[in-house]
Amino acid sequence: MKKNKFSKLITLVILGAFLLTACSTDNGQKTISKEKDTFKIGINQLAEHPALDDARRGFEDGLKELNIDAEISYQNAQGDIPTATTISQKFVKDNLDLIYAIATPAAQATKQATSEIPILFSGVTDPVASGLIESMEHPGENITGTSDASPIDRQLQLFKDLDENIHKIGIIFNTSEPNSQIQIEMAKELAPSIGLEIIPMGVSNINDIPQTMDSLARKVDGIYTITDNMVASAINVVSEKAISNGLITVGAEESHVDGGILITDGLSYYELGKQTAHMAKKILIDGISPSDISSETASNTKKVFNENTLKALNLDKDNEVFKDAIKND
Repeated sequence: MKKNKFSKLITLVILGAFLLTACSTDNGQKTISKEKDTFKIGINQLAEHPALDDARRGFEDGLKELNIDAEISYQNAQGDIPTATTISQKFVKDNLDLIYAIATPAAQATKQATSEIPILFSGVTDPVASGLIESMEHPGENITGTSDASPIDRQLQLFKDLDENIHKIGIIFNTSEPNSQIQIEMAKELAPSIGLEIIPMGVSNINDIPQTMDSLARKVDGIYTITDNMVASAINVVSEKAISNGLITVGAEESHVDGGILITDGLSYYELGKQTAHMAKKILIDGISPSDISSETASNTKKVFNENTLKALNLDKDNEVFKDAIKND
């Protein structure tokens, strides 16, 4: 009898050790049970503006299309990085199955908060330079996602296609947003081969944008709006100032055009969110570690223009640039 009890005890100890080991991978990352009916997902969004909102909606709709039943906790930091950190820490305490971080500061805060819970990011221009991943092909650790890097060369070329007399391009940007500086450096590098000169002007507060636009408008022939969260939050102000000064505007992505920018040949944040949802399926359903899922850029871009802005600038709607472009809804 004692021997049987001892055997049962050994069995229970071995089973307990197995269950504890199964809670994490060899590198300490949390694993997800494929048998779960509902997954708990936290969304840490840096700010509220159309592009980031679209990335969230696309992700949520993508999960539904993939038949992933998710209990989603959505939190918005309203542009405040310490708040993004607090949100991340709360998500970790809640022991969620996955965290979706939208925009670079939100992703950085989330990465600092956990090395175990799988993290997906979106709305990040250069995830390697931002310190989120080791490389696009091999992210490493518990994080991967989608980059919103724009085809800057094609977008700058639109200025010349619209008016060959355009030479100086203004860019307004948030001085505390690393992604913005990366894009400006890329634009400066590409511009000379297109016959353009980049003139950037920084702001530290959204309230400074109207006055800065007035100053910038006197120095340039056109305005290029990069994927900058502060500028995106005031895109209507930027577009109105540009129109009042008769300046052609090109945006980095579709929601800029919805806000009054003339044209883009760029990505859709909604589709980028859907693309990220497919990565969530690989983690939650297929059981693949984020470290084994390559980070991605937008699968598709499209040319979209704002008809009202076209008319306000008295541009020729028969210009070749608009023939293969879509009118924004």
